[in-house]
Amino acid sequence: MPLDPFVIDPAKIMASVPVVGIVIALVGGLFLALGAQFQHRGVTVVEERYGSGHKAGLSIAQILRLLRSPWWVLGTVLLGLAILCQLTSLGFAPIIVVQPLGVVALVITSVINARVSHIPLTRQAIRAITFCVAGIAIFVTVAAFVAQESVINTTQLVIILVILGVVILLLGLAFAFFRRRFTAIFYIISAGVLYGFVATLAKVVINRVISGNFEGLTVFAIVALLLAMALGAYFVQTAYSVGSPDLVIAGLTVVDPLVAVAIGIIVLQEAAGAPLWVLPVWLVAAGIAVYGVFQLAKTRAAQVAATQAEAAKNGHA
Repeated sequence: MPLDPFVIDPAKIMASVPVVGIVIALVGGLFLALGAQFQHRGVTVVEERYGSGHKAGLSIAQILRLLRSPWWVLGTVLLGLAILCQLTSLGFAPIIVVQPLGVVALVITSVINARVSHIPLTRQAIRAITFCVAGIAIFVTVAAFVAQESVINTTQLVIILVILGVVILLLGLAFAFFRRRFTAIFYIISAGVLYGFVATLAKVVINRVISGNFEGLTVFAIVALLLAMALGAYFVQTAYSVGSPDLVIAGLTVVDPLVAVAIGIIVLQEAAGAPLWVLPVWLVAAGIAVYGVFQLAKTRAAQVAATQAEAAKNGHA
C-alpha cells in the first residue's frame, strides 16, 4: 500500500535538514566556551579558599560551596544552554556530523582564558589548537557527506548501555584507588568519554521518541544518561581545579566527539554506506586532533609553571 503523500513524517523532516543541526551545534559551542570560563573561575576560587591542596577531587563541602558561587552558577546556566543546543542539534543531523563541532568552543575559550589569566598564547599553544581544530574540521567535512540516519534498534541500545556500565565501573575503581596520582588529563579524558556516551544516549532517546518507540528500555537509557552526565560533570569540575579551562575544553571537544562518533560508526551504523577511503581519513584526522590536545596540555602546563615560578621569584625579591 503506497504511503499517503500528505502524511508528515517527523523523522524524515528532521533528518533532511542537517545544516540546521550544524548551526545549532555551533551556537552551543559558544555557550560551552563561556560556561567553561565562568565555571573554572568559580571552582578556582573555592579551591584556593577551601581546598586541601591535595588535588584529589572536590569534596562534598567544596561542591556545596560551588552552589553559592555566582560565577559557577552562571557558568552552569550557560553550560545548560550548551547541552540544550547539543540535544536539539542531534534531532536534525547524525551524531558524527554535529558532535565534533563543539571544537569551536576551544578557540573561544583559549582566547578568553589568555586574556583573563594574563598568560598569552604561545606559538606552540596556537599550533596545538590548530591541530585540534584542523583534525575535527576534516572529520566533520567528510562525515557531512557520508553520514546517514536510521532507526536505532533495541540491540544497539543494549550494546551501548553494557559498554557504558563497564566504563563507569572501571573509572570508579581507578578514581577510588589512584585519584591522588592523577593529573588533569585523567579527569578530562574520563569526562570526555562519559560525555561521549551522554551524547550517544541522547541521540538514541531522541531517535526512539521520534520513531514512536518509547518503552522501558528507553527510560533506563535516560537514567543511564543522567548518571553518566553527573559523573562526567564531577570530573570536569575537578579538572577545572587542576587545569586551565582551555585545556579542559580541548580534551572535551576532542575526546567527547571521538567516543560518540566511534559509537555512531560501529554500533549505530551511521557510516554504513561510506566508501572505503573514509575510514583512514577519519583515523588520521582523529590522530591529528588528539595530538593537538596532548601538545596543548604540555604547553599550557609549562606556561603556568613558568608564570608561577616568576611570581614566586618576584615575591622573594
